Amino acid sequence: MTLLWVKGLHLAFMVAWFAGIFYLPRLFVYHAQTESTEVSAQLKVMERRLLYFVTPFAILTLVFGVWLIVAYGSAWFAASGWMHVKLAIVTLLYGYHMYCFKLLADFAHDRNRRSHKFYRVFNEIPVLALFAIILLAVLKPF
Repeated sequence: MTLLWVKGLHLAFMVAWFAGIFYLPRLFVYHAQTESTEVSAQLKVMERRLLYFVTPFAILTLVFGVWLIVAYGSAWFAASGWMHVKLAIVTLLYGYHMYCFKLLADFAHDRNRRSHKFYRVFNEIPVLALFAIILLAVLKPF
């Protein structure tokens, strides 16, 4: 497999992953707002299905990203300071993804104690991460 295929697959899985982690917190907003047990039950199903659907995309993003780093080599990696910052942001993003499992469990067991306003702010974190990651990858500032 050529490096362009690896890079293309990395980007495609990343886009699919981000689509899910953009939408999941929006479902959490709606879930935190509802007082209807029927709506809550439907949101529980949607949230679970979405998180379990996009998790393989997160894993494949990681697999192809690591493949790229290995292919470019240790000398390239050592000289690419921007990549170190990008990986720090990506690591936080994986932490965000894992935290979504905790929030999913809280909603599933009717233990949510956070307001819809919290989830509105929480929803913006992957947007900011995406901007930073793309700008670092394109501009390679250091």
